[in-house]
Amino acid sequence: MATSPTPTGPRPGTPPGPLTGFTIGVTAARRRDELVALLSRRGAQVVEAPVLRITPLADDLALRRATELCLAAPLDYVVATTGVGWRGWMSAAEGWGRGAALADACRNAVVLSRGPKATGAVRASGLDEAFSPGSEATDELLTWLLARPLAGRRVAIQEHGVRLDAFAAALRERGAEVISVPVYRWEAPDDPTPVRRLVEQTVRRQVHALAFTSAPAVSAFVETATAEGLREPLLDALRGDVLPVCVGALCARPFADLGLPVLFPERGRLGSLVRYLGETLPGRNRRELALAGRLLTLQGNAVLVDGESHWLSPRGAAVLRALAEQPGRVLSRAELLRTVWVDAAADEHAVEAAIGRLRAALGPHGGLIRTVPKRGYRLAAA
Repeated sequence: MATSPTPTGPRPGTPPGPLTGFTIGVTAARRRDELVALLSRRGAQVVEAPVLRITPLADDLALRRATELCLAAPLDYVVATTGVGWRGWMSAAEGWGRGAALADACRNAVVLSRGPKATGAVRASGLDEAFSPGSEATDELLTWLLARPLAGRRVAIQEHGVRLDAFAAALRERGAEVISVPVYRWEAPDDPTPVRRLVEQTVRRQVHALAFTSAPAVSAFVETATAEGLREPLLDALRGDVLPVCVGALCARPFADLGLPVLFPERGRLGSLVRYLGETLPGRNRRELALAGRLLTLQGNAVLVDGESHWLSPRGAAVLRALAEQPGRVLSRAELLRTVWVDAAADEHAVEAAIGRLRAALGPHGGLIRTVPKRGYRLAAA
């Protein structure tokens, strides 16, 4: 397996935040910097691995051909599925000198928008939407359209990186003329190495959570694991130790189809996603200990003492967590090997080395880990 990239995180000396101690994988390409900054400000370490990239089609013949078809005769319905896609379409048409004509064609049609972002883009272009589902689900747009007479009607669908063939087919079955408008498409990243590494880190439980902002990214991440022969180990990790969190219900749908936990905030926004992680992760992986007159908080891969955070390696955190199960109880080297080095070949020297590194990482608090000669190690219980 490839080596793991060094995660980005808060600067040394930064006060602990709600996500201090947690390593979170970010799979987004668009607005990735914003998401990383939000997580880092709350104390998280972030592993960046864009699963897909958006390729604009401003000069693509398919987009221009679809636009000309929209202008060849009056449109009855126009479907806006994403804000970035709608803006890209309007901008491309403007560049071809067809912006005013396209705006007029849409203004004379019934415009549907899939969620707040698409709605905002539609309104910013001087148009009004007739319907926008609260769930941001494409299925609701289809249900709304199928409740109307469609025979002979012309419908333009702005696609969002993937083809909406089933959506278009359902409208054509009712007699509509459908024009699919491919404004951009999702493609594999130029360098797939970070994605493969993040899959490996997930399988090894070296990250605590994964943040997803689009359904295609979820599917592509699982497909990468499948190609690496790690599909089942990945799904097993996501069922338990690693928390998969999506920006919204639509993004989470591929996880639901796989029978995995479907976790997302009520509002489909990056800020809501980060707050949700900050509220959920500590409850899964946080423990307070009273040791030698001090209160220590073991959170993820960090120990919080006296307002300072001490980051540990995943192995060091696992050793400390094992010792913290029963503070004061002596754990032998053999017990620590069985508990912490479950899937790795190691001997008792590895335990001694890990204890040494753990004490060093704890700095002035390293003495809280006591050696009991010929028996093992324990925490200095209160």
